[in-house]
Amino acid sequence: MKTFKTIIIDDERLAREEVKRALKGYPEFEIIGEASHVDEAKEMIESALPDILFLDIHMPGKSGFDLLEELTTVPEVVFTTAYDQYAVKAFELNALDYLVKPLREERFAKTIEKVKAELVKKEEIKTGVLPMHRKIFIKDGENCYFIPLSDIHFIESLDNYARLYFGNQKAMIKRSLNLLEEKLDSTVFFRTNRSQIINTHYIKEIHPYFNNKLQITLTTGEKIEVSSRQSVKFKNWNSL
Repeated sequence: MKTFKTIIIDDERLAREEVKRALKGYPEFEIIGEASHVDEAKEMIESALPDILFLDIHMPGKSGFDLLEELTTVPEVVFTTAYDQYAVKAFELNALDYLVKPLREERFAKTIEKVKAELVKKEEIKTGVLPMHRKIFIKDGENCYFIPLSDIHFIESLDNYARLYFGNQKAMIKRSLNLLEEKLDSTVFFRTNRSQIINTHYIKEIHPYFNNKLQITLTTGEKIEVSSRQSVKFKNWNSL
């Protein structure tokens, strides 16, 4: 039986026990840990790489939303909270589901079915490279996003930050371009120069440029100059 590594995060012990009791009827969900605050949870998540989080939103100090912002990779998430005013924001983030405490058995069962249906589609990450369907969480000011990697067409470096372009929007994330490059699928994303990465699925045109360089135009309109070194690499990579 396929099992899914599960972490429960809530500042209230009784609330964590409630989720644990609800999960007893679903042995495929292996509870590998629980945490009472964000810093403890962050260390646990980055070490254990769980498949699913049952995550309280409103906690002392840092919130559940703050935790997601601090993670390099975000597991699937079911939010649990006593405050239903967070529901709209939770679904805007494409959380798998949102449960209001106290938990109701019938409602919990529906959540579990939704979670299982999503998790069985996920590929196991063996190389550390994120599959294209994986979503990343970004908190840029007051705006929060869960963005599938396939929607990101262009990334540019801004010191220790990166600006991601997706659809008609853009947002900042506190990650270096080098770190992002390590996590992205190198068969799809290409480092065009020191400060930019493109999603090659969005390439519209490729033209020769000055000094044996290439210029790439994306379907979204951006024109990207490929460095001399990376132009050679791109030709070999793309068998040109």
